[in-house]
Amino acid sequence: MSWTGTWRNQYGSTLIIVEDRDGLIKGTFKTALADSAFYGHELRTTGVWFNDCINFAFGMGGGGLTSICSFTGMLRENKLQTVWHVVTSAKAGHSGQIEKLGWPHSVQTNADTFERIG
Repeated sequence: MSWTGTWRNQYGSTLIIVEDRDGLIKGTFKTALADSAFYGHELRTTGVWFNDCINFAFGMGGGGLTSICSFTGMLRENKLQTVWHVVTSAKAGHSGQIEKLGWPHSVQTNADTFERIG
């Protein structure tokens, strides 16, 4: 099986896997969600896979803000069922000042389903 191709989740975010070799993948991720720290960026993505299970991650930083995201899932019935975790180290406050976040406010997790579209 090859993971290479374009995958889209239920929100319209896309994972494009351009390289799939020896259990490693490379590609890009672009979120469709305007309220995401990653919105407006096409981010370099790397990951690993074993049979029908996969993990990929990406992140970004700058201006005192850092966010990283990891998706882990498995392929079932031609759909990539995943759970994800995002960790964000800081946010811009109302005044524009950077506020460091503690663990309870800096971690998000949820589940997404991707389908291959190309």
